[in-house]
Amino acid sequence: MTQLESAKQGILTAAMKQVAQEEQQPVDFIQQGVAAGTIVIPYNPAHKNCKPLGVGAGLRTKVNANLGTSTDCGSLDEEMIKARAADEAKADALMDLSTGGDLIQLRKQLLEGFSQPLGTVPMYEAAVRARQRDNSMQAMTAEDMLEVVRSQAEQGVDFMTIHAGVTQESVERLRSQGRAMDIVSRGGALIGGWMIHHQKENPYFERYAELLEICKKYDVTISLGDGLRPGCLDDATDRAQVQELITLGELARRSREAGVQVMIEGPGHVPLNQIKTNMVLEKSLCEGAPFYVLGPLVTDVAAGYDHIACAIGGAIAASAGADFLCYVTPSEHLRLPDAKDVREGVIASRIAAHAADIAKGVPGAIEWDREMSKARRALDWDKQIELALDPQKAREMRQSSTPQQPEVCTMCGDFCAVKGIEEYIKKK
Repeated sequence: MTQLESAKQGILTAAMKQVAQEEQQPVDFIQQGVAAGTIVIPYNPAHKNCKPLGVGAGLRTKVNANLGTSTDCGSLDEEMIKARAADEAKADALMDLSTGGDLIQLRKQLLEGFSQPLGTVPMYEAAVRARQRDNSMQAMTAEDMLEVVRSQAEQGVDFMTIHAGVTQESVERLRSQGRAMDIVSRGGALIGGWMIHHQKENPYFERYAELLEICKKYDVTISLGDGLRPGCLDDATDRAQVQELITLGELARRSREAGVQVMIEGPGHVPLNQIKTNMVLEKSLCEGAPFYVLGPLVTDVAAGYDHIACAIGGAIAASAGADFLCYVTPSEHLRLPDAKDVREGVIASRIAAHAADIAKGVPGAIEWDREMSKARRALDWDKQIELALDPQKAREMRQSSTPQQPEVCTMCGDFCAVKGIEEYIKKK
């Protein structure tokens, strides 16, 4: 049985018990959340060394790190270096978005080398296969698309982005709406282009029942992709985006009824004042399904610093109900990220996630900050570094500027507020 089927029957699986322990929550809370569809545990049994991860209501906000080759940069060794950087920065999940090089071998290395759940976008491999076979991505067939889902599930992929909400109806609504950026999702553009070229319905939507059978067999969590997500602020929360979200809500219900875990992907580029609205819409239309957001980025002009724009939006989104943040790196919109970009992207989104967890009252969140406050008051620098969200960078900065008095830092030196007031308090 899948995790969802087990939960519905009141069965407490080993994965549920492990998630409960990690989250400092009663195991019954996890089981009930999985049964209701408000929590998912992406955990394909074929991924032998996978550590169960809970995503959803009442749990710590999780962070995903995107990896993957491109047609210009196809080095598997470089992607493994980036994966290790994401792992060291404590990303909760990894996602392989490769379109270049040996796709199967890279997935194999990621599955064997890391314990985080691994996600993919099967449409990418289907397009790559069609181009290699027929020199045309539009030569994909419905069978090609489903076969890639099956082969990736067999290999051990834990969750998959499926762009099943890009339908003829939603594409027509996008056309009538008029957009500044049209479709910016790579998967959304691939399936949308295929539909327009062939004048056919989206196979993922039309043959959703077959897709569910595959995912159920391997307990793959479906991440319903937002192929019509806004790629700029002007397109946020438009009719095309909302139409797709309505369809995703209907597909999410079908998934649960079939015993398949499901989460929903969301925007994108969204102004600050629209973020909470987007969270409320998803939770309402998709009946509380975990929400996985890309950012959202709160401005379009932060090129080179998009990880900061992402963290601002991510903190607001998660505090308003988002459960899973997909990081954005400083190189977003500019080039394929390197290992340094990956690390900075993960850390930025982890800051956003933790800030939101404090606001949501997630167990253990504020306690971490209280421990840091105690260490700072005690001028215990070793403890401060140990508690830092990024101990490596904290240590490097501390060591790069040595104070004359070891108990303070070079920011204030002799005028250290913490040291000075403590001495006065002791005298009193």
